[in-house]
Amino acid sequence: MKRVVAAYGWPGSGLVGEDGAEAAWLLVQHADHDPGFQKQCLALLEDAVASGQASRVNLAYLTDRVRVAEGRPQVFGTQYRRGDGGPEPRPIEDPGRLDQRREKAGLGPHGVYDRAMRRLPT
Repeated sequence: MKRVVAAYGWPGSGLVGEDGAEAAWLLVQHADHDPGFQKQCLALLEDAVASGQASRVNLAYLTDRVRVAEGRPQVFGTQYRRGDGGPEPRPIEDPGRLDQRREKAGLGPHGVYDRAMRRLPT
């Protein structure tokens, strides 16, 4: 993935198709062993979303992933951790405006997402 990004920038849908763009995001989203690369890709993904070549939902997830790795509160409430009572969201910036941000990013209400996450096996 690093070679692809170095050669072409973010592999958006115009370059690799919708499935390829989704696969690229999935690889980067789960590259937690290399947070620097995730952050580099976040900037490229922002540009790709602005030009219609990538998903704003994927951008929201990667934004939160990078912020959590940096020890900062997440913006969209997509990242969870194991708590004593099961999955719980990692700290969220300005929770009162969370659903507004989620809607703008193409995500559904956090309450619905939270209920689904809490049903996952731990």
